[in-house]
Amino acid sequence: MNFLIIGLGNFGSSLAIRLTELGHEVIGVDTSMTKVQALKNDITHTICADCTDVHAAKELPIQNSDAVVVCIGEHEGNSIMATAVIKQLNAKRIIGRIVSDTQATVLNAMGIEELIHPEKESANKLAKNLTTVGLIDTFDLTDRYSIVKIDVPEKCEGKSLQELDLRKKFSLTVLTTMKKTHKRGLLGFKQSNLEVQGIAKAETILSKEDIMVVFGMDKDIERFLA
Repeated sequence: MNFLIIGLGNFGSSLAIRLTELGHEVIGVDTSMTKVQALKNDITHTICADCTDVHAAKELPIQNSDAVVVCIGEHEGNSIMATAVIKQLNAKRIIGRIVSDTQATVLNAMGIEELIHPEKESANKLAKNLTTVGLIDTFDLTDRYSIVKIDVPEKCEGKSLQELDLRKKFSLTVLTTMKKTHKRGLLGFKQSNLEVQGIAKAETILSKEDIMVVFGMDKDIERFLA
């Protein structure tokens, strides 16, 4: 796929590099030549341009990109202006980074429905992980449903998923399990790795060091972990 990343700050550059690593064609754009030069060997292409200027933006392959992600975070006004210009130039798909509720309101009014708030989302995720016992990681699907990675509770050790019957008792679905493996790193420190065990089956037996990947409502996950 082809992606156009507008704004090469910490978030934009990280996104651009990761998409490139995944094998996609990525064009990164920023008004700072320093940032553009720093990333020229890490992503497919880099361009120094001001996307708040419609004449400059017209030179970019906007209509040929599968998605344009506006990652400008330092200046809300510039982010809104760049998004308006990208929309005016008929981008197929626009994803906007927001830093405030006001910015979200403006972008929604412009018809931009895909919005991301990295700082807020990271903070919410960390708060949830820190305050839910046994929770390792979480991916929020909606404000009520999540996919979570959790340590196998002591009450589940040595039991099969059929015995536990979490779907009936807690309305939860175990998608897969992961096993921890340990090895020594280059400096001799012990490192843990996770190996996915494939789609969970009724006969899957849970071990003490296993990790469960579970889907369900947040309240049911909390009830299971209580």
